[in-house]
Amino acid sequence: MKKIILIAVVALATISCQQNKIAFVDNTKLINEYQEKIDIEAKYKTKIESFDKRADSIGKVFQAEVQAFQTEAEKLAQSVAQEKYNALMQKRQTMGQQLQMEEQKLSQESQQEIDSLIKKVRSFVKDYSKEKGYTFVLGSNDAGSVLYGEESKDITNDVLKAINDDYKSE
Repeated sequence: MKKIILIAVVALATISCQQNKIAFVDNTKLINEYQEKIDIEAKYKTKIESFDKRADSIGKVFQAEVQAFQTEAEKLAQSVAQEKYNALMQKRQTMGQQLQMEEQKLSQESQQEIDSLIKKVRSFVKDYSKEKGYTFVLGSNDAGSVLYGEESKDITNDVLKAINDDYKSE
C-alpha cells in the first residue's frame, strides 16, 4: 500500500512539474518586417513602376494617333473616316486587353511569391518552436486570435531575428 501511494505521489509530482511552454508571435509584425518580404515588395514595386511607365508611354502614343486622326478626319469622306475610327477603337481595345493581361500576370506572380513566403514563415516558426521547446506558439494578429499576452511570452522579435538571419545566410 505504501508503494502504491509513493508511486502515485511521484507520478503526481512529475505531472505537475511538466508545464506547457506557451508563447505567441505577432504575425503581422513578423511578416511585414521579414527581410525577404521587404525584398519581394521592392522587386514588384520596380516591376510595377516599369509597367506603369510603359503603359503611360503606350497611352501617349495612342493619344497622338487619336489627335492625328481627328485632324485628318475632317478632310476624309465619312465612310473612310468611320473605317479609320473603327480601326483605331479596335487598336485601343486590343492594347487595353494586353495591358490588363500583363497587370494580372504581375499580380498573380506577386501573390504566388507572398503565399510561398507565408508558408515558409509558418514552417520556420514551427521548427523554431520545436527547437526552443515550446508546446504552443499562438499567432497574434488584427483578427484577435490572441487578445492578450504577457510581453515576456511574445517571441516575435526572437523569431524575426532568427528568420532574417536564416534568410541572409541563403
